[in-house]
Amino acid sequence: MESFSLILAIVVVTALAFDFTNGFHDTANAMATTISTGALKPKVAVAMSAVLNLVGAFLSVEVANTISKGLVDEAGIRPEVIFAALVGAILWNLLTWLVGLPSSSSHALMGGLIGATVASAGFGAVHGDVLVTKVLIPAIAAPLVAGLAAMLATRLTYRMGKKADGKAAEKGYRAGQIASAGLVSLAHGTNDAQKTMGIITLALVAGGTLAPDSDPPMWVILSAGIAIALGTYLGGWRIIRTMGKGLTDLQPQQGFAAQTSAATVILASSHLGFSLSTTHSVSGSVMGAGLGRKGGVVRWSTATRMFVAWGLTLPAAALVAAVAEWVCGFGSWGTAVVAVFLVASSAAIWKISRREVVDHTNVNDHDVPGEESSGVVTQAMAAVSPPPAGTVTEEFAATIPAPADTAPPAKTTV
Repeated sequence: MESFSLILAIVVVTALAFDFTNGFHDTANAMATTISTGALKPKVAVAMSAVLNLVGAFLSVEVANTISKGLVDEAGIRPEVIFAALVGAILWNLLTWLVGLPSSSSHALMGGLIGATVASAGFGAVHGDVLVTKVLIPAIAAPLVAGLAAMLATRLTYRMGKKADGKAAEKGYRAGQIASAGLVSLAHGTNDAQKTMGIITLALVAGGTLAPDSDPPMWVILSAGIAIALGTYLGGWRIIRTMGKGLTDLQPQQGFAAQTSAATVILASSHLGFSLSTTHSVSGSVMGAGLGRKGGVVRWSTATRMFVAWGLTLPAAALVAAVAEWVCGFGSWGTAVVAVFLVASSAAIWKISRREVVDHTNVNDHDVPGEESSGVVTQAMAAVSPPPAGTVTEEFAATIPAPADTAPPAKTTV
């Protein structure tokens, strides 16, 4: 019984650690556009988001129930399985944070849970219908719906504001952007904090502390809300930089449209119990807002890297979790090895991140990804191409002999 109590305590602490990484990993979802447009100062923005994340955690338990009751078979789950799942999710969150890519913490968690469950109890312990209808389909639909809504909202916003006074309209949109950012933060707390509630509840059921099909206890709701709020206040500045400046350049009108669209999609999905990725929703809305403004652009090189990370999230977290579960299967010493590996890897990632510090003082300092230097092929083509008409290159000019003086030299008379 002592051994069981210890592993259950480790699982709860690790789950709250994941919730903390979820907070700073996803701060960008709520506040990146608000910070990039200057509507709020960075530290004020993350403080506001943290408070609303905490409030949002108390609004619903539908998503928590999807994870604790629907995704995997509770009967085949041991606390060690959940611990392994959390290891996979945490490491993926930290790696993508290090490179500044806004990937889905939700999918990292579910990928870890699926991988560890399959390694422990086989594929039959995963409920495929729930995975498809409440995870995979929303993962594809969310960015598309949010992006389309943001693009239409941006165009409508600019059309309605044509005759408005420029400064007054911009001030109004900044105020609206702050309100919509608060709504996204509330929605994020409602959706993402519940995932940790669900995973802790699943652990308590697996350990026999709670009866099957139980809702999350109040202490679980409170602790999950506090953990995600603390992580949000820390601020995932690397991802905020990518989301706010790396995908597109946003004006207040676009920021308002993007955040309002994303918040609507997230809140609707939370009400329906869909374990939606807030990252996918907000990223899609930011790109849609970028395309919605005349002359606006989306930096597809950054977007492509982000899409690749999205595609890798589920399988990568699942693979790490499956290996962790295999090691945990050797007994207490195996669990201890996995725990040491998690702590050491997390410390190493943090140390690497200190080589180039990104914080609230430089989060808006960013080189535009579309302005990279020319590639080798481009440079080679430029070297062999003839110069445009009417221009002479320096190299070609050097081969032309200097013109002789037009006036004949004066004769010398003796």
